[in-house]
Amino acid sequence: MSNASRAANKALTRQFFQRISAGDLGAVDELVADGYVEHEQVPGLAPGKAGVRQLFETFHSAFDQARVEVDDMIAEGDKVFVLARMTGTQRGEFMGIPATGNSIDVGVCDYFRIEAGSLAEHWGVMDAAGMMHQLTAH
Repeated sequence: MSNASRAANKALTRQFFQRISAGDLGAVDELVADGYVEHEQVPGLAPGKAGVRQLFETFHSAFDQARVEVDDMIAEGDKVFVLARMTGTQRGEFMGIPATGNSIDVGVCDYFRIEAGSLAEHWGVMDAAGMMHQLTAH
């Protein structure tokens, strides 16, 4: 794969995170493939593209200034690896935890497969234990 293709895949992924962070959930409709496969399915969310939209709707409704900030990105072939942080201040219920007013800064690793200019597949790991600690700390 050419350097131009890798750069385009990184640009697509960066655009997705920038638009999602700005609250533009149209990014899901425009940048996520209809046949999107989620390998880290979150319980209670719809599979595929609909689940991606639900996840970020939930994130934005629970957290003020909700953002996914990209720290690093590596592209190889049709894959893009992203090291990022989810940040925000909890103002609404999230995963059964009532609003605390606490801020989060949680490490996230995302691994996407790009196909025909869209995010087609995702694997990911998030520091869920760290997030729960930050939400419940007094």
